[in-house]
Amino acid sequence: MLIDSHAHLDSRKFDGDREEVIRRAREAGVEKIVNIGFNRETIPTTLELAERHPFIYAAIGWHPVDSIDLREGDLEWIESLAKHEKVVAIGEIGLDYHWDTSPKEVQHQVFREQIRLARRLGLPIVIHNRDAHEDVVRLLREERASEVGGVMHCFSGSWEIAKMCLDMNFYISFGGPVTFKNARVPKEVLAKVPLDRLMIETDCPYLAPEPYRGKRNEPAYVTHVAEAAAQIKGMDLQELVFLTGQNTLNCFRIRDNSV
Repeated sequence: MLIDSHAHLDSRKFDGDREEVIRRAREAGVEKIVNIGFNRETIPTTLELAERHPFIYAAIGWHPVDSIDLREGDLEWIESLAKHEKVVAIGEIGLDYHWDTSPKEVQHQVFREQIRLARRLGLPIVIHNRDAHEDVVRLLREERASEVGGVMHCFSGSWEIAKMCLDMNFYISFGGPVTFKNARVPKEVLAKVPLDRLMIETDCPYLAPEPYRGKRNEPAYVTHVAEAAAQIKGMDLQELVFLTGQNTLNCFRIRDNSV
């Protein structure tokens, strides 16, 4: 079961051909997609996509880059929507020290509150972590995120950080960068991640894999991530696809009613 575990199909970059992109994904063998709503604009559009397509699921949360824009009542709004039958996770949430848009202390508070929200709801979490490895791990520990687990989306940290996340009941997901020739660290980490904790994704429309690097990414291209992961693991492609698919179903507690 080929699954794109992290997509942004409601991005404006797909406004001209969204349904064609979804059709190409299905033709490429993608059986399920988890789409991510991460702010006031994309949460409703993500839910709309999930309601329209049986094979698309939703994760909703508040992105760290937008932490400064969180208003009173927004988290209560997310909590109420998270009870929707197609919502499978809280996310993407976390920390981003690359883009200087939200103060660190604001990011930390919004991150903590959403981990607590996920624990109240019993939902896994999707973690965004950019240049904030130590603080992400620390806050996950302090907020007892291991009680719900989740996935480290588009992982870019070291094996040492990955081990800490694995110990807290998290899966490790990789996207287009593992297909890049110069992506030494992600490939080394992927090689070490246990097969029962490995997931794959596109993060489309961003981070397109080779041979589409620099272009708009789409869910159909998750096949290239799967091929690279199978090569790195030294295993059969179909086995890799099956295992990562099962891991995604397990992580998000999706029943395998293939569409």
